[in-house]
Amino acid sequence: MKSLTNKRIILAVSGSIAAYKAPDIVRRLQDLGAEVRVILTTGGAKFITELSLQATSKNKVHDNLWDSDAELSMGHIELAKWADIILIAPASANTISNLAAGKACNLLTSVTLASDCSILVAPAMNQQMYSSSALQDNLALLKGRGFIIIEPESGDQACGDVGLGRLPEPMKIAQTVSELFTSTELTGKKVLITLGATIEAIDPVRYISNHSSGKMGMALVDACLDYGAEVTAIHGNITTQLNDRCNNISATSASQMHQSVMENINEQDVFIACAAVSDYSAKQIQNEKIKKDESSLTIELIPNKDILSDVCKLNNKPITIGFAAETRDFIINAKKKINKKGCDAIILNDVSKPGLGFKSDDNEVVFLTHNNEIKITKSSKQKIGRKIVKIICERLL
Repeated sequence: MKSLTNKRIILAVSGSIAAYKAPDIVRRLQDLGAEVRVILTTGGAKFITELSLQATSKNKVHDNLWDSDAELSMGHIELAKWADIILIAPASANTISNLAAGKACNLLTSVTLASDCSILVAPAMNQQMYSSSALQDNLALLKGRGFIIIEPESGDQACGDVGLGRLPEPMKIAQTVSELFTSTELTGKKVLITLGATIEAIDPVRYISNHSSGKMGMALVDACLDYGAEVTAIHGNITTQLNDRCNNISATSASQMHQSVMENINEQDVFIACAAVSDYSAKQIQNEKIKKDESSLTIELIPNKDILSDVCKLNNKPITIGFAAETRDFIINAKKKINKKGCDAIILNDVSKPGLGFKSDDNEVVFLTHNNEIKITKSSKQKIGRKIVKIICERLL
């Protein structure tokens, strides 16, 4: 079974007796590493309590489209952007009908309409309801729109009937979700990614660095792994958890990162330079802590080796993608960087915007090649990472 580490999943629970399985579905998704938030419909609340879902998910349960506190920040839109997957389990006949009609009559349907992620629907109802032509027509309509239907199982039902309509067991549902994150587009490919911030020592106590957390780089690592690549991650200072499915190499300074990249670049198919590497380092690192006095302090800085440029100069260079964190003249500066470095693409992000870029869980970027600009609108870094890797697969490989 595939990992769901760092994946964000909304479990939407609608009005079916099978709602009693919802806490177990939450647990099975969590066992695979996912963070789960729950939407509970009015009908679903007749069969399962908000408290039980809150206790298992360890998150607030969302049940009201008109929640004044949540809607101050457009809560249903934020939920839609947050999710990597929306899983509707159980999905009642009424919920399926509303989805097919494109309604926004409650929080579940509103979030679904506002989302661009994969949506799974697990019908659970009386066998006669499930086999009805109206229900089957609605399911066919949803399939045509790209919804993924988790087929129900056959067996004894709460009403005493026997037939199709039973919700599959939670473990099977979790497995179905996990398989969605598996792709073969990078199978057999090797990808080297740098991430995090480098640290340049001044003395034994102080150093020069930046605000990079490594979250964007780790999102790219996760996405490449999901797409089937063999990944090497060379990381500086990070505040995010490493993925143990790849080859992780620590490199504190820009010099160490340059050395590690050059030692591992051979036979790589793709190189993504996501790390925020210091442009300069101290010419002389003091052996003792510099003591404060009343006079001014001058530290002479020298330029560090340019990792991206040096990779681009290799005779058999891989596809190379750099990052440009800018605060002004965004497109102009990013295009200059493509030409100056000689790379295949630059991913531009405006780090002057609050809530985006450094340290944030969200980002907004522009994927720039010599001939194209592809804007990826604000979303979680995990989603941005998957979209970037998809573009690399479609446009550069």
